[in-house]
Amino acid sequence: MLFACVAAASFAGAVFAAPLTEIAANGPLEKRAVTPDATCGGTNKYTCQGSSFGNCCSANGWCGSTSAYCGTGCQSAYGTCTGTTPPNPTPSTTLADCLGKANVPVKFASSSDFSSLAQPYNLRLAYTPAVIVLPTTTQHVSDAVVCAAKSKVKVQAKGGGHSYASYSSGGQSGSMVIDLEGFQTVSLDTTTFIAKAGGGVRLGNLAVGIYNAGKRALPHGTCPGVGVGGHATHGGFGLSSRAWGLTLDTIVGLDVVLANGSFIHATSTAYPDIYYAMRGAGDSFGIVTTFYLKTQPAPATVVNWSFGLPGMFASPQTTTNAFLHLQSFALNASVVDRNLGLGLYFDGQGFSISGTYFGSLTTFNDKIKPELLRTLPTPSSSSVQAVDWIKSLTLLAGNTPLSQPLPRAQYTLHDDFFAKSVVVPSSSPLTAKALNSYFNYTITTGVNAPNPWFSIINLYGGPDSQINVPAVSSSAYSDRTALWVIQHYGFTGNTNSPYPPASISFINGLSQSLVSQMPGTVFGGYLNYVDPSLSPSQAHTSYYDGATYQKLVGIKNVVDPGKVFWNPQAIGN
Repeated sequence: MLFACVAAASFAGAVFAAPLTEIAANGPLEKRAVTPDATCGGTNKYTCQGSSFGNCCSANGWCGSTSAYCGTGCQSAYGTCTGTTPPNPTPSTTLADCLGKANVPVKFASSSDFSSLAQPYNLRLAYTPAVIVLPTTTQHVSDAVVCAAKSKVKVQAKGGGHSYASYSSGGQSGSMVIDLEGFQTVSLDTTTFIAKAGGGVRLGNLAVGIYNAGKRALPHGTCPGVGVGGHATHGGFGLSSRAWGLTLDTIVGLDVVLANGSFIHATSTAYPDIYYAMRGAGDSFGIVTTFYLKTQPAPATVVNWSFGLPGMFASPQTTTNAFLHLQSFALNASVVDRNLGLGLYFDGQGFSISGTYFGSLTTFNDKIKPELLRTLPTPSSSSVQAVDWIKSLTLLAGNTPLSQPLPRAQYTLHDDFFAKSVVVPSSSPLTAKALNSYFNYTITTGVNAPNPWFSIINLYGGPDSQINVPAVSSSAYSDRTALWVIQHYGFTGNTNSPYPPASISFINGLSQSLVSQMPGTVFGGYLNYVDPSLSPSQAHTSYYDGATYQKLVGIKNVVDPGKVFWNPQAIGN
């Protein structure tokens, strides 16, 4: 299946380590640089000692404080191996008192359901919050943020909780997590067709809610359990995005709690700097309690299509030729317009192309399909069907029910993974040399990879794509010239031991095998596939153009000078 439901996540940026210019990377333990990103040992020789992630460096090069990090294989050269605890994993008396006086609903580590509420989507990166706030009103959110600021505790919001880097869990132990599960409103103004969605709403519930209210639709990802919060504030790609733009592009208003506890309604004309920053870097600037989203009429029919291609791992040249044809097809304006959504999926065993088409089944079969499949191997499997909007979304979700359970404890989807992304600019389509290197690595290393993995390559650009219509200056989302967005995702399914370093190396190698062959091209990264292995400066360069980032730093210094809203890659760190 092409569009595996693998979450779209929250992003941000940060660091609080001593720079390598001050402390030698290869010195004794007490002289090494404290890790800025939870990695340890390896090329940079970071130490975990004194970090917020935990003082133990696991056999796989990650900082933590549980037996998985401090036990067998723990690297004593890069930390201690005695089961240390990260700083401030429990709330101070001041914070607890402040929250109690304000009657803010909270859960502390002593609560019986704390562990289930704290559990992240990516079990590889599990953190222990100082407190989990469970607000039911905007005032609760405001009071909680004020208490955190007074106590110098960092804050992150949790919507769906699918951050690839567990930034919705704080990105470190000891943060305040504000769980927006209590904000589940979905409504539709049938005059303006503006939808209101609470900050904790999951995409499947949003899709069903606005469809039932008025046969309306939004562009968004395929995974129904993902929360609208991180998804919309950092992009929000779906197969309908070439026709309708990103989820972020549909935002016409936001109810936001800022770092000083104030509650505002931000639009293009009211608090325009906050409106700008929240659309692309939301987790560094505030907490959205309500989204106002411009909807589209749901198509009466959608063509969902997919084709499995055999023999794609026989030789690098075979796969390279196939991709070059698909890239040429994707840029052919005589065949492709905004109504076509397209992507590739491969995992060393299978290779498929699939997508959607907003048009007639006849047009797809007679015009698009022949050119799409020309020169490609005869498909080993195929499916082309015209379905209604809700059925289309259900198929894209792998027949997972769109309506998701509301209590967080009943949402049981988790994974154990490491992922990276590559944004390919339209000005530099992938070359035969780069593709040959990429697929040679895929075949020689990926067919028998150390752990399961997959790659997804989505078409963002191409003729008439509405993703690339807004000016870069219109929001804090910088990828307005993308042609392809690639995700490399390695997982284990084994959550009882540290993530294997061989799988991390393999995923890094996938990206490197491609980008290394196009040294003159500036590749980016996609915010919702946030990579926690990047340093803050690497993350900022990858996810934002220079002018956008500098503008964001200026706004951050005004509205959140104390860096209340923080994670390891947050703006300004």
